[in-house]
Amino acid sequence: MAETTQILLPESFQGGRGDFTEQIWLIWELIKAPLIVPVLRLMVYISLAMSLMLFFERLYMGIVIILVKLFWKKPEKRYKYEPIQDDLELGSSNFPHVLIQIPMFNEREVYKISIGAACGLSWPADRLVIQVLDDSTDPVIKQMVEQECLRWASKGINITYQIRETRGGYKAGALKEGLKRSYVKHCEYVAIFDADFRPEPDYLRRAIPFLVNNPDIALVQARWRFVNADECLLTRMQEMSLDYHFTVEQEVGSATHAFFGFNGGWKDRTTVEDMDLAVRASLRGWKFVYLGDLQVKSELPSTFKAFRFQQHRWSCGPANLFRKMVMEIVRNKKVRFWKKVYVIYSFFFVRKIIAHMVTFFFYCVVLPLTILVPEVYVPIWGAVYIPSIITILNSVGTPRSIHLLFYWILFENVMSLHRTKATLIGLLEAGRANEWVVTEKLGDALKNKAAADKKAGGKIPKVRLRCKFGDRINTLELGFAAFLFLCGCYDFVHGKNNYFIYLFLQTFSFLITGIGYVGTIIPSS
Repeated sequence: MAETTQILLPESFQGGRGDFTEQIWLIWELIKAPLIVPVLRLMVYISLAMSLMLFFERLYMGIVIILVKLFWKKPEKRYKYEPIQDDLELGSSNFPHVLIQIPMFNEREVYKISIGAACGLSWPADRLVIQVLDDSTDPVIKQMVEQECLRWASKGINITYQIRETRGGYKAGALKEGLKRSYVKHCEYVAIFDADFRPEPDYLRRAIPFLVNNPDIALVQARWRFVNADECLLTRMQEMSLDYHFTVEQEVGSATHAFFGFNGGWKDRTTVEDMDLAVRASLRGWKFVYLGDLQVKSELPSTFKAFRFQQHRWSCGPANLFRKMVMEIVRNKKVRFWKKVYVIYSFFFVRKIIAHMVTFFFYCVVLPLTILVPEVYVPIWGAVYIPSIITILNSVGTPRSIHLLFYWILFENVMSLHRTKATLIGLLEAGRANEWVVTEKLGDALKNKAAADKKAGGKIPKVRLRCKFGDRINTLELGFAAFLFLCGCYDFVHGKNNYFIYLFLQTFSFLITGIGYVGTIIPSS
């Protein structure tokens, strides 16, 4: 065996046989030039190409949103819009019948809020049907929700409590089942509100006229506003990402192609039934309208665990839908060629796949590895300038949080790990492709507790969500924290580009998420 080893390996390796660390280092040097360097160089080229794709997409949307704000007419002037007026002679007959669907699953903290908001809509009672679709598995919560429905029914509200035998299709299955009921067949329009949504009383009066007066419009989307955005750093980071989505992505899609990702739907083949509905409606030639000034209050996940589950669904679902519908979009003959390009390339490929992957692969894998392999060069424009411009463009949605931009970058890099993993699961339709974990909602529970404690003791306490230490540990984040720390140490000793500053900061971000620290809630009042 010794003779064989002497033949296969260079002589320099023989002198280090007693030192395991030196042997590993010599093996590394042996394979680096013929294998590692070419592969890593290819990964750099791919990462740079993806960065440029994302850059031009963000730049395009930035230019369009400026033109929209300066020159585009508001939706009320772009489309035929006439408010529905109350008429003493006609009564409520000039108001169309509207069905409100509220899907629920063990929503102990928010069921009263959403039901109360729906029942408070300014719409003739005889022209409104409210359907509470409860898939709860907790019998106590089911009874509480049913009692709340009965309470509003006693006040003359046409509200129905609906349950089913199984949770097949999850939320989409519940919504679809609700449409089969005979008492909703006469409804002309449907509005969908999640269990934490709180529409303003005039929501229907402002949205329905677009559908009544424009037969080619299929749906109207309002903007989400977040009631708990100031609770902690985690919710502030989420607000920055989602504000860009609504302020830029939805607005651009509505103004240019009359297409965007709708929120709500009835088909259960993926975990993004709303996006599925939007794509299918678009392929039939329907137009969409986004109303940025029509806002609906909702809630952001307050714990990192809940946020991770939500992001898995939001990343895996679109990738899985893209896999299932890309050829259907290509073969469609009812929409223009450029709209197909927009949906496939811009909406799906760049925003739902490339945006996640380039952030993770480039900044958490490829860039750190190039420190260990100095033969591979990353141009400064790809490592610094392009990402900086993309980040600045992303920040326009939430000007009030511009001072948190640095933390947001680090946090998004951490979340890109989970989004990339979920995206690959969706594209490959692997094990968790159809997993649906309902996002935990807290409603006003924390706010009420903080207010009560303040009243009792005169001091605002920090409210923390208690959980077992083992449940808070995220080994994947801790593993990457260790990897980035080692790369940072190596760059500090041997590197030339001072990447260790970024690597140590990113290490800290992975570390605090790895121990679940971002779940702390601090009331803002």
